[in-house]
Amino acid sequence: MMNYKLFINNKDITEKFAKTSKLYGILFIILGLVGMFFPGIMSLSSAVFLGWLLLFSGVFTAVQTWQVNKKDWISWLKSLLYIVVSILIVLNPLSGIVALAIIFTAYFFVDSGLNLALAFSLRPNDGWWIVLLNAVLSLAIGIFFLLAISEPLKTIWLVGMFVGISLFFDGVMLLTLASATKEDNN
Repeated sequence: MMNYKLFINNKDITEKFAKTSKLYGILFIILGLVGMFFPGIMSLSSAVFLGWLLLFSGVFTAVQTWQVNKKDWISWLKSLLYIVVSILIVLNPLSGIVALAIIFTAYFFVDSGLNLALAFSLRPNDGWWIVLLNAVLSLAIGIFFLLAISEPLKTIWLVGMFVGISLFFDGVMLLTLASATKEDNN
C-alpha cells in the first residue's frame, strides 16, 4: 500500500491527485515535445510570455499604488522596473531569452533539490525512483546551462530544448505517480 505522507492517507485526495496528475502529465508531455522539436519557438514564446506577464504586473502594481498610496515611491519604482524590463523583453526577445537562461539555471538547480527531497520522502513507495531520476535530470540541465550560458546564441536553442525536456519528464513523473497512486487505491 502506498503511504504518501503528503496525502495523509485520504482516499479522496489520492483520487484527485491521480486524476489531475494524469491530465497535467499528458499536457506537460505534449508541451515538452513541442519544446524538444521546436526549441526556438519554445524559447521565443517563453520570453514573450514573460515580457507580457511583467508588463501586466507593472501596470497592476502602478494602479494599486495609485489607489492605495500615491506617495509610495518604492512601489512606483517597482512598477517602472516591471514596465521597462517587460518592454525590453517584448521588443528584444533575444535579451529576454538570455535572461531566461540565467533564471532557468537557478530554477533547474532548485528544482533538482526539491525533487531530490520529494524522492526521499516518497521512498520506498512505488514511483519514488522516477522523482529521483527527475531530480538528477534537472541537476544535469542546470549544470549544462551554467556551462553554456556565456554564449547567447546557444541559449536560444538551450532554453527551448531543455524546458521541453524538463516538461516532458515532469509529465512522465506525474503519469507514473498517478498510476502508482491509482494501483495502490485498488
